[in-house]
Amino acid sequence: MNKLIIEVRINEYASRKHNANVPFSPAEICEEALRCWRAGASIVHYHARDPHSGAPSALSEIYGETARRIRDQTDLLVMPTLGAWTLPSPEARMSHIIELARDPATRPDFAPIDMGTSNVDAYDARNRRFISDETVYLNTTRTLQFFARTIREAGVRPVAVLWNVSAIRTTAAFVEAGLFEEPVYSEIVLTEGGLFAGNPGTVRGLAAMADFFPASIRMPWTVMCAGGNLFPIVGAAIERGGHIAIGLGDYPYTELGTPRNAELVERVAGMARVMGREVATPSETRSMLGIG
Repeated sequence: MNKLIIEVRINEYASRKHNANVPFSPAEICEEALRCWRAGASIVHYHARDPHSGAPSALSEIYGETARRIRDQTDLLVMPTLGAWTLPSPEARMSHIIELARDPATRPDFAPIDMGTSNVDAYDARNRRFISDETVYLNTTRTLQFFARTIREAGVRPVAVLWNVSAIRTTAAFVEAGLFEEPVYSEIVLTEGGLFAGNPGTVRGLAAMADFFPASIRMPWTVMCAGGNLFPIVGAAIERGGHIAIGLGDYPYTELGTPRNAELVERVAGMARVMGREVATPSETRSMLGIG
């Protein structure tokens, strides 16, 4: 069985309301990444945040300082996010990736592309109402093609982020059209916490996605759960030969108290070894995913 790749989703847009260990500044993100690397992570995914308030930031300087710090102390594969749909244009969403790619010290290994448009309004089950009702994560096919071409031209590897089965089919079409190069590292997004854009964070929700991956295309997949505890499906993903993307960016894991990201990584690595599957090092992950 192939080795398990563990990606740590280190902060996303998460607040510190439920877990004070969410890192904001480049120094904090690097410190957390170092712990996760020692625990078994081989990929770190991060968002730039204002070092003081934690507000989302689009500044290339923050992205670059974070990447440089991580590279100075680890051999982790680095994956900054693309800019949010709230930025004014596809070019603006890509600008920090292009800037980072100019310097080998900060060039990302990956950049994620959400392969479709989704409604991302959250539902408040307690009060039986939607918190918002017009929030659309807009990613047109033209925009996705622009992202794919621009990321590759910058010497960065695209990652296909999959919120539904149609995103898997679109990704397969991108491979056929020469926009993506195999193997395509692919991320299944399951959703909980009142977010209905993805399948539920259950074994059935995972299976309904994983069953649609085409056998003719190399698409090694990992799974995350935005807004919910991923651990109930970690074993199923490991058994199916998938990989794991976990972190405080997606969920605070208050079931464990106030854990750090590294504790989550350590638990996943332990589960994998108990199930007879070794954890991939960053070097092995590069080989598995075709990263030079």
